[in-house]
Amino acid sequence: MRLVPQSAPYIRKPVSVSRMMTDVIIALLPVTVFAMVQNGWDAIYVLLISLGAMIASELVANMLIKWPKGMKFKELFSKDGFDKVKATYTINNFLAPIISALIYALILPAGCAPYVVLVGALFGMIIGKMVFGGLGKNIFNPAAVGRIFVAICFGSQLNEAYPNQIRFDATAGATPLGLTKGNLGNIGGYGILDMFIGNIPGSMGEVSAICILAGAIYLFARRSADLRAALSYILGFAVVMFVACISFAGKNNVMNKVFDMWMYQCLAGGMLFAGVFMITDPVTSPISKFGRVVYGATAGIITVFIRVSGAYPEGAAFSILICNMLAPCIDHFMRGKKNTYTWKQCVGLGVAVVLAACIVSASVMGGWF
Repeated sequence: MRLVPQSAPYIRKPVSVSRMMTDVIIALLPVTVFAMVQNGWDAIYVLLISLGAMIASELVANMLIKWPKGMKFKELFSKDGFDKVKATYTINNFLAPIISALIYALILPAGCAPYVVLVGALFGMIIGKMVFGGLGKNIFNPAAVGRIFVAICFGSQLNEAYPNQIRFDATAGATPLGLTKGNLGNIGGYGILDMFIGNIPGSMGEVSAICILAGAIYLFARRSADLRAALSYILGFAVVMFVACISFAGKNNVMNKVFDMWMYQCLAGGMLFAGVFMITDPVTSPISKFGRVVYGATAGIITVFIRVSGAYPEGAAFSILICNMLAPCIDHFMRGKKNTYTWKQCVGLGVAVVLAACIVSASVMGGWF
């Protein structure tokens, strides 16, 4: 047996990386088009700035990282020198920043200040990806890095990008979730149908569940994203959040609102978008099958913790970055084990989910006693 050193993403199916990336871009089209139609120029310029900044920063950084040995800068302007540099830049170096740029732009509010979009895009691409060596070597999701950076540094400017909407601390997906902070029963005047269609305020790519699901169907039908990570993320979130909603309803004698509260939490915010387009990033995910299940479920549970007990109404991007850091640890513990599922692993994961649900329930109820 001969071992061949390669960098991520690691693919176990007969498809190319470029085809997978193209499929992700196609899957993002429904939410992208919806955002542009709904918000007009306010969405278009955010997308254009994000695309331009991330594509350009990837190009320049890749050129510096893979600069031909011994070649002087002035040689770049000669045909031979240009050909040498061009040989280090592949189609994947072009498609990857497009995906990151679209995701980053879609988890921003339409009408966001241009300099905020630019700073976050550059920070996410350079600090979140290129400093690790570029394509396939980053441990963090660049879009999530950029979004959290601008949320922390430019929170007030992001709030101002929601004209005539709810004002609250912006995070990975500023949405009507601000209404429910500390009160899961307050779902405002937004109906389930409104959240399916996208007739609610929020980050421009996260408001329409039907557009996200349309992209998900295409993505998973083409087998261009890992269904295990996505399902475990969504199910982990849904199960633990359902327990939180039951606990809140029991505490406040509103058991008839449990389903409405649960659906509101599942459809509002960036949970669905993150579950389809962010948690499935093959570069920042674990390699093993069960590792990806643990990875997704952990991110989903952390999202619930942040929503219910944290300082922010959202939490999708934060949970993904936290689990990006855990991915190498998961791979380490799975090293040398069969790449399959065992009953012990499933029981262990089930116990962890039950424990997480108990902790969330205690937080909602106000303590253990």
